[in-house]
Amino acid sequence: MSTSFYKKVRKHLSGNCPVMKQIIDRVGPCTLTPNGDDPFTLLVRCIISQQISTKAARSIYERLAATLNGPPTNGADQEKRAALTIPLAKLAKFTEAKYKECGISGPKQRTMRAVIDHVKANPELLPSIPDLDDNDIREQLTVIKGVGPWTVDMYLLFGLGRPDVLAVGDYGIKVAVKNQFNLRKLPDAAKMTKLAKPWEPYRSVASWYLWRSLELKADDE
Repeated sequence: MSTSFYKKVRKHLSGNCPVMKQIIDRVGPCTLTPNGDDPFTLLVRCIISQQISTKAARSIYERLAATLNGPPTNGADQEKRAALTIPLAKLAKFTEAKYKECGISGPKQRTMRAVIDHVKANPELLPSIPDLDDNDIREQLTVIKGVGPWTVDMYLLFGLGRPDVLAVGDYGIKVAVKNQFNLRKLPDAAKMTKLAKPWEPYRSVASWYLWRSLELKADDE
């Protein structure tokens, strides 16, 4: 996503939603960038992130990647590659004890095993994902036990960089929408979808700004 793209998106969001304009004016340019993971690594990363903080998820993921890849032996580039890659064949051999050493809970272990089994049974799935539209990806991934709508939304938004994802199940976005629109309670999916209509087709960027708005509120307190 280029600077010119984000400039166009900020203009669209600001022109169509006064609330979003206020957030954008305070936050500044969007720095949302797809993380570049391969499809399997990305799915593992999203599973780890389920229901825990970003900081905790990063720590667990780095432990897992280091355990699977071993310590780097030749400089920063190799260290960076090791931190980003989760080899399916190696993860498939992981024991429960190994998962626990990395801080991965029982339910997430079961989800990862379900993913591995599904990918092995459907070898064409992951290579085809970049060419599928958002709804097709949701249909393909949510059949895996433990992979729900939130996980797929994060997969689409942060991994694939799809521009129009609204994670209606994300607690942080719900809180941000409640705060920014002065709602009495957390919005349900229907309410969020209605409020987000002016943001289309750039709801991913709007979501990023909503997350950043929580940081602004914390700074103000």
